[in-house]
Amino acid sequence: MEWLRISTSTELVRIATDEIVYVHADGNYSDLVLTNGKSRKMTFQLHFFEEVFQQLQHNTFIRVGRSYIVNKRYIHVINLSDQTLIFSGKLITGEIKHLNVSREALKQLKELLENEKGVDNE
Repeated sequence: MEWLRISTSTELVRIATDEIVYVHADGNYSDLVLTNGKSRKMTFQLHFFEEVFQQLQHNTFIRVGRSYIVNKRYIHVINLSDQTLIFSGKLITGEIKHLNVSREALKQLKELLENEKGVDNE
């Protein structure tokens, strides 16, 4: 298990990457949404998290459109018709159901996941 360490002038936050379902952009802030359904507002823009996730040894995070970075381990359904991304997984205990995402962003995500090599074993 890898840990995300985020340090600000007033605190240090450590979060297991397995517990992050997605990150949502909110202006100059970002909301980390965790498997327990709780959200934590951080004083960083989305590109900060994109760079941090790229440094992980096992990066399971994918940028989806302009507003989200999602943990692909929890993607259950990509529905282009409804423009929704549905999450599922044995670690998800909170009220995380789905995101409304642009059709183009979902189409790109779908193609990316379809073209990945190997077998999903998580």
